[in-house]
This record gives sequence, structure tokens and C-alpha cells, in this order.
Amino acid sequence: MAIDYARRLGASDAEVRLSVNTGLSATVRMGEVEAIERQRDRSFGVSVYFGRCKGQAHTSELTGGDIRDTVAAATEIAHYTAEDKYAGLAPAERMAREFPPLDLCHPWLLEPEAAIELARRCEDSARGVDRRIVNSEGATVDTGQGLSVYANTLGFVGVREGTRHEITCAVIAGDDHGMQRDYWYGTARAAEDMEAPEAIGREAARRALARLGAVPLGTRKSAVLFAPEVARSLIGHLLGAVSGGAQYRQASFLLNAAGSRIMPPWAQLNEYPHLLRGPGSRAFDDEGVATADRNLVLNGNLSGYILGSYSARRLGLETTGNAGGVSNVRMMPGGERPDSPIAALGTGFYVTELIGQGVNPVTGDYSRGAAGFWVENGAIVHPVEEVTIAGNLREMLQNLVCAGIDVDRRSNIQTGSLLVAEMTIAGEQHA
Repeated sequence: MAIDYARRLGASDAEVRLSVNTGLSATVRMGEVEAIERQRDRSFGVSVYFGRCKGQAHTSELTGGDIRDTVAAATEIAHYTAEDKYAGLAPAERMAREFPPLDLCHPWLLEPEAAIELARRCEDSARGVDRRIVNSEGATVDTGQGLSVYANTLGFVGVREGTRHEITCAVIAGDDHGMQRDYWYGTARAAEDMEAPEAIGREAARRALARLGAVPLGTRKSAVLFAPEVARSLIGHLLGAVSGGAQYRQASFLLNAAGSRIMPPWAQLNEYPHLLRGPGSRAFDDEGVATADRNLVLNGNLSGYILGSYSARRLGLETTGNAGGVSNVRMMPGGERPDSPIAALGTGFYVTELIGQGVNPVTGDYSRGAAGFWVENGAIVHPVEEVTIAGNLREMLQNLVCAGIDVDRRSNIQTGSLLVAEMTIAGEQHA
């Protein structure tokens, strides 16, 4: 209806997006129910094109009259926008024609009482690990299901349906030397693929207890090992730098790097959009373009950029099916001793938490607060806090020593531990 109406109003092309999301969240803190929320969000968006002039409008109301009004509003906006020669739908020949089963929808039909009980089991497990667990920020159970539809005037209609469930727990440990907080979580498309709530609680407690007695380090240079849950941020910075938007705006520390060496020769970074139950799996991107496996980095060389149709036109290239981002990017294990990254570290700083946003995506300058553990001869010596690690992302990526086999698959960006040969650690100044 919306596309036909846009045509009747004179649009040369149009695309619409419709989504409906529902969910339940329950939080328990110190054994008491702290919050219960039900979610139901819906959205309709339309983009219309009059040649190369584009108008967009959105609404959360889905009645026929509201949708027609939204299309009319987008049409009106298009009459006032400047022509953009790069605007338009993705190429018709790139639209997805096959829709492989990805096994993404597994509703978890929890009633509030059941969600509360799961959260309570998780938190009770954490609090029961050790008497030094002195407080809790609570445990939360989240369950969500979403349906989205994308259609355009090229005749493409694509439907996505999926679920995502999560259990999180955060606790505080304390002793004579102070208090430390840490957390853990499980997330999956299907509830049966998550860790048990008790296991999540115990891991949150273990992590908090391990941080007790943390001290700063003296300022120095050393090797730095990023644990998988924080290592993914390094890969995220790489992906941002090779996105089409960063490239055509010339706002990237990897500007014009396609085909060049950006990582060690052993490094391989792949995209797998069709993983069964994958957190980022999809048969088509946000423009209806078919997705496919690809090498982003092969033998340390950047194979190409991450492009939707607009950024591709700006760069004189073709879309890579990445409108809306990447789908299940995985850093493959490799380098020196990927089976034991801490042994490969030898002596250095093992980072388990990053703090702050001190990253310049244009220059690659990197400076963030960090906490974790000091390691000597492949063994943890003591926990560390209140330090800053600094370097340059381009050099950090080129100086990777290994990517561990301990791959964290809970995210759309999946990697094991990443060991950087050398960074500056700023902490206590020696007298």
C-alpha cells in the first residue's frame, strides 16, 4: 500500500521499513524484585525518491491513514531537498533471491514470575560464592522478539524474524583493601544455548573477587593482552575505519588501505552472514542486497571496504551487502601460541576492562582507562586498576602477536584474546 501510494504521488522510487518488537525484562536486586518491564515498539519508515532527490519520514502508528500521511510527508520533504547524484535504491540485480533458513527465531515464553525466579537464581548463586560478595547491582533476565519487513519499488520484499535473550549479573566484592565490581552475562537467539543462570552468577562473583587488592602500575611500556570481551572493540575500530562512510568522508586511520597490509601475515578476518542462530545473521542487508561470506582481511591484507549502495557510489565501487553494518565478523585464531594467549604474553598487562572513549578514528590515536591483571612468566601476579593504555590503532593492529582460540561468540564481532606486542601504560610515576 505504502509503495503504491508513493508511486501515485509521483515518486520514481520508494522503499519502506516496518518493524515490531516485543519483550519482557525482570530485575532482582538483593533478592527483591526491582523492576519488571514489558516492551512493545513499532515503527514505520519510508524513503521516497524523485529522481535523485530524497525525502524520509517515520511514524510509530501503523493505521492505513497514518501510513498514507507518513508517505505524503516524505514526498513533501523530497520537494525541498537538494539533488544527490549518489542517492537511490541498491541495484536491482543485487537484490536477494534466496532466503536460507538461519534458525533465528526461538521465542522464550516467560511469564514475569518465571523471569523473576531465573534472575533470583542467578543473583543468589553469585551472592553465595563467597562472604566477600558484599553487595549486588542485581541480575536481569531479558527476552525479546522482533519482526521486520523491507520492501522497495524494485519488487523486493524481505521479512526477518528473530529472538534475542539475555541474563546479566553484576556484584560487588569487598575486603579490608576496598571494593571491586564486575559482571557477567549470557546471550543467545535460543534460551537453551545460554549458560545456566547459576553459572552466570558464579562467573560474575569470580570476576569481582579476582579484582580485590588491585593496585596501579608504574608507567612503562609492555605487551598488552586484551581479553575476548574487550578485544572485540579493537576489531570494531578496524571495521569503522574501513566502512564506506569513513572512507568517502576521509575520516579514517586506514584511509585508502584496501589491498595493503594492515595486520600480520597470519591474520584473517572473515564475515559469515549465514551462521545458524548467529547474533548478526541475515539473508539480506538493510537495502535488500543479498549477503554472502567474505574475507575482510586475508594474510594480513585488507581485501576491501564495508559498503552499502550509497557509500559504494561515492567511492566508485559496488555495494558489499553491508548496508546497516556487518554480519558475524570473526577474527580467526592465529599467530604465536593462540591456544594459550597468557603464555604468549609472558610478562605484561592482561586487560579485562576498558574505560572511557579516548579513541581518534581519524588518526588512530588510542588512549583508554583499563583494569585487569599483571602477568609474569605466563602467570597472573596481581590485579591492576587505575591505569591508562595508549598507542596508535594502526600500529597496534600491525603489531598483533596472536589471536586466541578463546573466541567469544556472544557478539556480532567475534574474537579471542588479542595480544599487542607493545603499548604505553600510564600509571603511578616512579620517584
